[in-house]
Amino acid sequence: MTASTAENQRLGRRFDLVQDLHASTSRDYVARVMQDDKAACAEIASRYGEEYWDGERRFGYGGYRYDGRWRPLAERLAEIYALAPGDRVLDVGCGKGYLLYELAQVVPGLVVAGLDVSAYALSHAKEEVRSSLVRGSAAALPFAEGSFDLVVSLGTLHNLAARDLWAALGEIARVARDDRAYVMVESYRDEREKMNLLYWQLTCRSFYGVADWEFVFRQTGYRGDYGFIFFT
Repeated sequence: MTASTAENQRLGRRFDLVQDLHASTSRDYVARVMQDDKAACAEIASRYGEEYWDGERRFGYGGYRYDGRWRPLAERLAEIYALAPGDRVLDVGCGKGYLLYELAQVVPGLVVAGLDVSAYALSHAKEEVRSSLVRGSAAALPFAEGSFDLVVSLGTLHNLAARDLWAALGEIARVARDDRAYVMVESYRDEREKMNLLYWQLTCRSFYGVADWEFVFRQTGYRGDYGFIFFT
């Protein structure tokens, strides 16, 4: 694919489905960089171990526990993509599998699968879907071409450096049937949101504004749907 061809590559629809959930949490951006050694915290977070998921807030989530918050998103995804019993759904960067659990509840008979780099997250995943989750890299998905009716990846791809990011988008496009995919990444629309993202993030490797993310999607041949969260 030439550069000019990629520029005109069709993209799917934009749905910022996670922004309201993301914005429901308050954040003190300045304190994030003033109260602790941010570099040391980021180094620990990047291991994606217990500290990141269930340790202190300065290392990550500050306790990532099931509380039902993903149910409305699961319902929305099921509606948008007309998910039906027997459909196969993959979550790339599934964490503890909470979204997959909710999808399976919303659409009984749905076949779910998840992949994550974190052994800790997978071993502490929702028991009902744990056996459907595998450890691996988003840049090399261990699944056949076109083997899923929907592939989702929420809050994961911005954690990859350029080479793996481009490979991961290509892999998602490969395993998704008929471009049925939805990815959500962190982004910014102005300098304030860019600074807030830089202050808050611990594991982000790819920092792009909206237009540049859309450029990356086109360059990699990704033609699924997409959305963003912003640090307002």
